[in-house]
Amino acid sequence: MSSTDSTHRNATQPMPFERGSLLKFLLPSLIGVSLFLIPFQVGDTINIGMGLMADGLKTLLGGALPAIAVAVLVLSVLATSWVKLAHPRWAEKGVLHDMFHVGPVWFGMRILGAAFALMTFFQFGPEFVIASFTGGVMLNDLAPVLLTFFFFAALLLPFLVEFGFMEFIGSLVRKPFRVIFNLPGRSAIDATASWMGSGTVGVLITSQQYEQGYYNRREASVIATNFSIVSIAFSLLITSFVDLNHMFVQFYFTVVVAGLIAAVIVPRLPPLSRKPDTYYEPVGCQLAEKRTEKMGLLRYSLTQAVRRAEHAPGPRELARNALFNVADIFLGLLPLVFAIGTVALILAEFTPLFTWLSYPMVPVLELLRIPEAEAAAPATLVGFADMFLPAVLATNIESELTRFVIACLSLTQLIYMSEIGALLLKSKIPLKLWELVAIFLLRTAITLPIIAFMAHTFFF
Repeated sequence: MSSTDSTHRNATQPMPFERGSLLKFLLPSLIGVSLFLIPFQVGDTINIGMGLMADGLKTLLGGALPAIAVAVLVLSVLATSWVKLAHPRWAEKGVLHDMFHVGPVWFGMRILGAAFALMTFFQFGPEFVIASFTGGVMLNDLAPVLLTFFFFAALLLPFLVEFGFMEFIGSLVRKPFRVIFNLPGRSAIDATASWMGSGTVGVLITSQQYEQGYYNRREASVIATNFSIVSIAFSLLITSFVDLNHMFVQFYFTVVVAGLIAAVIVPRLPPLSRKPDTYYEPVGCQLAEKRTEKMGLLRYSLTQAVRRAEHAPGPRELARNALFNVADIFLGLLPLVFAIGTVALILAEFTPLFTWLSYPMVPVLELLRIPEAEAAAPATLVGFADMFLPAVLATNIESELTRFVIACLSLTQLIYMSEIGALLLKSKIPLKLWELVAIFLLRTAITLPIIAFMAHTFFF
């Protein structure tokens, strides 16, 4: 055997790891993958392990979940008020300080969210707040899903992100993700977790990775607004709602193509292109993407993963962090989602705002040869309030092609204030409301012609 062959064999030969270190990477990561990234069919729907657990808890608690949501929202206001007035020592620093020492705008949002929830639950106050399609949607439909979904997501995410799996996949796909999207390879996990589970899970992962120093400001902003894809399960729900079950493959293929093209283009335009490549100050840059020419790619990826697993937090610290994450989501995020979501639904259902804003879309849809352009126009923009609203409006449209275009567009716009938008504003990812509006409009302008072209050319 030549020396060259020997050198090549040594460079690609797996590095000998201690069994304990290797198992510390493999076992938790396999649990995380099985819970978040592997879909399976349950009855007529597709779900993931974590989603199944959330559904089980939702079934167990049933009608009690709206009452629990109201209690959580009221507790958020009471706890924040107590901290602001009494200045207890336990909230002087650390996680609890960040959770309850919020500015006046965020405190006002917590009060507003609790007020909306109380009015809806006890059915008092203005009709536009307590109606079944405004406050009722938030309290009876969305809040139970968020409570159960976020509970398990916050508890179980460490299996996916703390024991080396992000490092393993990130190293494997580093080059294509840098070339295509100018992002770290580990962002592939965000996209996959969103695709299989929920866009909110993708945002949670992105937010945590940014706060831990693995994404810079630009990367975190790009990933959160371009890779938080809705799940296959929700896509099935949308196609069923607009009576397009028979075209699900064509539908989801179109969503994926349009979404990938938007993910390449949107980050290269303002406002995302103007985000600085600087890291979250308290931690700085923790990502080391080294060259792998002297080591086989698989060997290097495994080395990175095992190294991270060896420094993973212990069970007590993991449990503590998970409980703090659950508390922060319930007491900090849920009130914000409820307040913003209810206001957005009120504007969509009780005012002509989105109809007025959509007037310029009528000639655009006519240019793209979309039937019933006037009826479809509001559905192209109302998704900014809530991702389900376009499908609701599309049910009144006779043209199957138009319903197809509206349904696909609603899934590629990604930014909707009742959930993703509120989550982004609550996170430390540096995105402002006007930037979310701009990104929503950019994604609409880019994906709508692509969807219309694919619909006309291949499917209708």
